Amino acid sequence: EGGRAYEDLAERIALRKLIPPTGRRLVEFGAAFGRLAELYDGYQQVLLVDYSRSLLRQAQQRLGVGGRFIYIAANLYKLPLAAGVVDTAVMVRVMHHLADVPAALAQIRPTIAPGGAFVAEYASKRHLKAMARYALRRQTWSPYDPTPYEFVPLNFDFHPTWMSAQLTAAGFSIQRELAVSHFRMPLLKRLVPAATLAAADGAVQGIGAAWKLTPSVFVRCAAPGGLPASLPASLFQCPECGGALASGDESLDCAACGRRWSTAGDLYDFKEPLPAA
Repeated sequence: EGGRAYEDLAERIALRKLIPPTGRRLVEFGAAFGRLAELYDGYQQVLLVDYSRSLLRQAQQRLGVGGRFIYIAANLYKLPLAAGVVDTAVMVRVMHHLADVPAALAQIRPTIAPGGAFVAEYASKRHLKAMARYALRRQTWSPYDPTPYEFVPLNFDFHPTWMSAQLTAAGFSIQRELAVSHFRMPLLKRLVPAATLAAADGAVQGIGAAWKLTPSVFVRCAAPGGLPASLPASLFQCPECGGALASGDESLDCAACGRRWSTAGDLYDFKEPLPAA
């Protein structure tokens, strides 16, 4: 919707190339209403994390409750997930809203088991349109400056070199990159069917990664080590103190700090703790 059909299809092509097709447990950060959920059919359990309760409720209506999908309302800077709890993590259309990328990556990295994959998308500032506008002096900011650029409040574009440095500093090794949305131009999107444009984009995503001149870049990273024989059975820890959580009456309760987190309506809500019992 909103004229993004081409981008949606191109992103799905990229994700099918990057996400391991099967696994035990996957988490999507910024899952919203579960737009990409069907891409995770090869996983035994899928954790959908988002800050918006209302979007997660929409995901529940679309995907159902009580099955493979677990719905988690949480702050990305204070994740409630236990260490090594997933073998794959995905984050699409989220990075450009992060004012503190290193802090977010520091939260994400421990949730991924050794040998696990992190597939992420970010908005690139060094794309052809920005380069042309800068050359013609129609914009003041440089697409070659590695510093993130905030073009409107809490909307950032990132230089590929800067983003690679952040992922490496967080403890990831970069395995593969794809350049996505080569044809994000209003005229082309009006004249050419979205599926045709996306197929053309998919054909050049790998080649384009050598230059990364597109407005969107996808990257697959690995956590060091080999995948363990099993993942932790307990999904959660207290997002405030890291303590273990015990099941209460429609809540998860932290014995270490006393905070209680709602589980009502099959939604694990870690945004604010419940009032003291």
